Amino acid sequence: MINFKIFVKEMVLTVFLLALVNLSWAQIKLPAIIADEMVLQQKTKVNLWGWAIAGESVSILASWDHQILRTIADINGNWTIPLHTPKAGGPYTLTITGKNKIVINNVLLGEVWLCSGQSNMTFPLGKQATSWQTGVFNYEQEIAAADYPRLRMFTVKQTIASTPKHDVEGKWETCTPQTAGKFSAVAYYFGREILKGTGFPVGLIHSSWGGTPAESWTKKEVLENDAELIKILEEYQKRVKDYPLIKQAYEMDLAKLKNEGSTKPIPKAPVNPGTDYKAPTVLFNAMISPLLPYTLKGVIWYQGESNSDRASQYQKLFPTLINHWRKDFGQDLPFYFVQIAMHYQKKPEIREAQLITYRQLRNTGMVVITDVGDSLDIHPRNKETVGKRLALWPMAKLYHRQKAFSGPLYKSKKVEGNKIRIWFDFGEGLLAKDGDLREFEIAGADKQFVPAKAIIEGNTVVIQCNSITKPVAVRFAWKNFSRPNLFNFANLPASPFRTDNWE
Repeated sequence: MINFKIFVKEMVLTVFLLALVNLSWAQIKLPAIIADEMVLQQKTKVNLWGWAIAGESVSILASWDHQILRTIADINGNWTIPLHTPKAGGPYTLTITGKNKIVINNVLLGEVWLCSGQSNMTFPLGKQATSWQTGVFNYEQEIAAADYPRLRMFTVKQTIASTPKHDVEGKWETCTPQTAGKFSAVAYYFGREILKGTGFPVGLIHSSWGGTPAESWTKKEVLENDAELIKILEEYQKRVKDYPLIKQAYEMDLAKLKNEGSTKPIPKAPVNPGTDYKAPTVLFNAMISPLLPYTLKGVIWYQGESNSDRASQYQKLFPTLINHWRKDFGQDLPFYFVQIAMHYQKKPEIREAQLITYRQLRNTGMVVITDVGDSLDIHPRNKETVGKRLALWPMAKLYHRQKAFSGPLYKSKKVEGNKIRIWFDFGEGLLAKDGDLREFEIAGADKQFVPAKAIIEGNTVVIQCNSITKPVAVRFAWKNFSRPNLFNFANLPASPFRTDNWE
């Protein structure tokens, strides 16, 4: 027989717990990026969004405005409220009310930039435990001076997802000597230049992961719908299918070594493609897709090293990524990127693919860093030069406070007897640093390139070699690693180039 008192107590407890569950679902929830210390894009319409129970009324009041904005959560509990922002300023508060109330404090209005890519974007300002994260030059002094209350960074936690996620992990941090050491160094220097040059607050959303190829940051549907890029997905799907057999073979080999008492080094286990952070789409799903409603000013990008052995494919993949990010963010975003540093393992074709992307797509900019590379380290420590050169593009194109923003880029050539003359975009005030021009090569119809003498004549460069009487093509800095010294009046280096398309 059931004890009536116990039964009543259990029923009361059950009802109470159900009430708590319902209450938790009724709470308005916000994505991690909408939080204290956030920066919203100034003088535009921004989106604030979150989750509630279906049909719940949600309102927002910004302290810069006296108008209360309202909406109703849809059938899935999603809600979005567009909000108009005035000119740069703050701090402000945002009050979001439904069945509960959330107050977001210390909100600034300014310029918001997404900073993405692989390890050279991840590379922190200060030295960290990971061996390659050695910090920038003079990082102790840099960090000690990094006191910028109106410079904030939101660092997205590195994670993967097979389908698009709704939220990320991370938090906004104001730039202080206590926080700056873990900031992306390139993003920090870029943001600092924008802050100093414009006086506007700057918000940097940092979402990067070392060693990752561009396809990891690309939407699945985009790869599926492209006849060339779908091969990336097909190759990955084959790896997933083959993995159980590969793993089984590895385990059998490992057992054999142990049974034989072998002293050979244990071979590295095969990577499970299902949990691989380098897999196609997984970083777009986890680290970009949840940010899509956020209104940006633009994007800075430092990536390409992990695609350097597939430069021809990258010519298609990289502009495809840029175009679909613009479409998914719903903005014609300025997209400024770094041409990867010279390195003994990185072939020149990948830098050419990046140059081609710049030429193909409007509203893009490319930073050349041939003068800061390290032949043995793909992570050059001089991130200050990189960040400052990235900032030249928006300072000139968007904020109109800078004139020069690019080094010389190959434009055209003309054969003049036994010489070839080269013209450049951004070729005003050409100069050779530290001696005569170097890293020019010339070839005839036999396609055999030899070192050539190059001299500056006005805004052109004339190349010749006595052994080549009928020149056909010129190459400049067309090596894995070199130290070219052609610059323009703004002290910006020329991009490597070739005038031919020979294999």
